Amino acid sequence: MGKIGFIGLGVMGKPMSRNLIKAGYSLVVHNRSQAAVQELVAEGAATASSPAAVAEQCDRIFTMLPNSPQVREVLLGEKGVIKTARPGTVVIDTSSIAPVAVREIAGELARKQVAMLDAPVSGGQAGAVAGTLSIMVGGDEAVFDACKPLLDTVGSSVVRIGGIGAGNVAKLVNQTIVAINVAAIAEALTLAAKAGVDQTAVFKAIRGGSAASRMLEIKGPFMLARKHEPGFRLGLHIKDLGNVLETGHEVGAPLPLSAAVMEMMQILKADNYADCDNSVLIKYYEKLADGAATE
Repeated sequence: MGKIGFIGLGVMGKPMSRNLIKAGYSLVVHNRSQAAVQELVAEGAATASSPAAVAEQCDRIFTMLPNSPQVREVLLGEKGVIKTARPGTVVIDTSSIAPVAVREIAGELARKQVAMLDAPVSGGQAGAVAGTLSIMVGGDEAVFDACKPLLDTVGSSVVRIGGIGAGNVAKLVNQTIVAINVAAIAEALTLAAKAGVDQTAVFKAIRGGSAASRMLEIKGPFMLARKHEPGFRLGLHIKDLGNVLETGHEVGAPLPLSAAVMEMMQILKADNYADCDNSVLIKYYEKLADGAATE
């Protein structure tokens, strides 16, 4: 296999790139901020001045970007991958974006005989660093099979869901469940405090029963300690829920719980908590309860 491209070296993209370098792949990276680029260059990566310059050198290109407009610009823009990509190139977009956008972008790339996999990830920064991400993939099965060894380098669970766009549908389902679960934990721990019972004792009591969940294990300690360093930023979860609601409206799926959590998050964003971990949802409930659950 030739050189691998990676565009977008943020909280997730940089450690994913690092794991590809550690696995022995020849990596070409591009990012707006040069600090992350220079870190990876010091570890053996080459650099390119634009997405188009990445595509000139690479036939497998990862992208990890904030949302649909950025993915569209990097892949289809004036200096985008589409300008120089050779037929047979595969774009593996690990961003979390709207499924309808994925299908539109993939259609444009297909005109140049460039294939696309939408492969959003779950597992946060810790999973990106450890190479244990859960990766939900949409796209052609043969293309998926050819690229799976690459995906196995950055994730421990790599599952093809279906055709293009299916990966991001799965990610939206994931983010819906996570959002509602985190809100439920915040609501329940606030109930314990309001009733005069120690939250930590309640947490220990319920974690082995029917209320046990991965989110309880991960977010419960954040809430109990009132420490909300990300983690998974509230602002990013707002972006994902925006895509959840947009997709739900498009396909006619009712999402009343997702809408309610979105409004809670918007209130916290207005209170300048967007850069905090999404466990900061407990502050919404504390505010409603007049601070009854404060430390």
